[in-house]
Amino acid sequence: MAELRTNRLTLRRWRDSDLEPWAAMNADPEVREHLGDLLTSEQSQASMARFEAEFEERGYGWWAVEVQATGEFIGFAGLDQVDDDMPFTGVEIGWRLARSAWGRGYATEAALAVLAYGFDTLEFPEILAVTTATNVRSQAVMRRIGMTRDPADDFDDLTVPEGPLRPSVLYRITGSTRV
Repeated sequence: MAELRTNRLTLRRWRDSDLEPWAAMNADPEVREHLGDLLTSEQSQASMARFEAEFEERGYGWWAVEVQATGEFIGFAGLDQVDDDMPFTGVEIGWRLARSAWGRGYATEAALAVLAYGFDTLEFPEILAVTTATNVRSQAVMRRIGMTRDPADDFDDLTVPEGPLRPSVLYRITGSTRV
């Protein structure tokens, strides 16, 4: 499985040492604001195990992201199959960073590396991104990496309880239109 490198970041497979900072991220209400309930340490550990199993099965998934200069784990970025209960199909890009890493361009940098891998190595024709309608920070990253949104594709995510996290937006990019 490829390790991805950018000017400042390494996207790599998960390590046991990632659990503590990963669990702290998932217990942070600001990080989870657009994602739903906070996760326990056990739930975070289970997600790491699932990420690794998906890598083994498919050859891609959610990479752990670390800052090259310090080796600090700051979150994840990667690709996943769209869940079966969504009103569309395909491959989705995503990212989640610790608050301490916000505002530094890391999400955009990691996402561009993931897009390049998805298009150049895996040869996906299209990559999607989904977030809540209120998650303007992630939508800004989606636009910065060249994704576009058609409001006709917006939808209510019926897998989450009624409320502010249900209205969702869908962004798209193809290999031929990427920046």
